[in-house]
Amino acid sequence: MTKAELIDKIASTAGITKSDAAKSLDATIESVKAALKKGQKVTLVGFGTFSVSKRKARKGRNPRTGEEIKIPATKVPKFVPGKALKEAVK
Repeated sequence: MTKAELIDKIASTAGITKSDAAKSLDATIESVKAALKKGQKVTLVGFGTFSVSKRKARKGRNPRTGEEIKIPATKVPKFVPGKALKEAVK
């Protein structure tokens, strides 16, 4: 499902215009991004939890040359699905 298809589905399900659905979806995504940027968790009961995970620095290999390289530590977004979402997918 693309973002446009999701907007169509939200608009038809909620009985609102596509532009209102697009604004709502964009606001939701921006709010989640802002919270994760601050290091906060976002929990949507029944859907899942978005959080930030720290990845340690490690050594890797350049696949072309085989040369060993250092991969720096970084923060990555993480999503853990909730029980209701897991059950719905089964």
